[in-house]
Amino acid sequence: MNGNGALNGAVIAVAGAAGAAGRATLLRLAEAGATVVASDADASRLAEAVDAARYAHGGATVTGDTVDLLDLDAAKDWAARTEKEFGRVDGLVHLVGGWRGSSSFMETDLADWAFLDQLLIRTVQHTSLAFHDGLLRSDFGRYVLISAAGASKPTAGNAAYAASKAAAEAWTLALGDAFRKAGGEQGPSAAAVILIVKALVHDAMRAERPNAKFAGFTDVKELAEAIAGVWERPAQEVNGKRLWLTEQP
Repeated sequence: MNGNGALNGAVIAVAGAAGAAGRATLLRLAEAGATVVASDADASRLAEAVDAARYAHGGATVTGDTVDLLDLDAAKDWAARTEKEFGRVDGLVHLVGGWRGSSSFMETDLADWAFLDQLLIRTVQHTSLAFHDGLLRSDFGRYVLISAAGASKPTAGNAAYAASKAAAEAWTLALGDAFRKAGGEQGPSAAAVILIVKALVHDAMRAERPNAKFAGFTDVKELAEAIAGVWERPAQEVNGKRLWLTEQP
């Protein structure tokens, strides 16, 4: 990074990059001068997201790769390829998302838990294990998880989702403790950070529901700005922290 704290020259991997939040994040990181290495399970949507970021910021290095993050070896291969090709890896942004819920607690379908366990927990486990060493080799490694306020205040019909998000947060905080211990007396050089939203909103959602208020929602562009901002703050300040982008319950 250059002296003013910009992301110029950093190498950031983005998991789950093809959705609205991923697209906004690719654009923001490319604008900041980062080399962005994006992945998603949907190859066509990923290609569109990568092309959009490249087009918006001519000269930016933005690459895309379909990676099965439910396969630990595939996640490790992705991390190793990234570091080998670009000489470093300074961040992993985890945007893999999804939701399942029910109208009441007793109507909870445990198949939803099995689905969310894979999507929201297993992918966090695999990306954190895959990128741990590379982030420690960086002078400013960051692992950024996007979580939901519902993890701290579960509702009856949201049991599977809230529990999955809470587990992903706990895993990420454990990663932060590993970074803390690796830093020793000097403190951590890498950080594991959780950004918490109520829900996300983007322009297409507003167009579809012009009368909706989306109260407390975080715009994907604001989320992308907050993600980029994680590298602006010292590792000791943000490591193992939940940073709220909405009202804390």
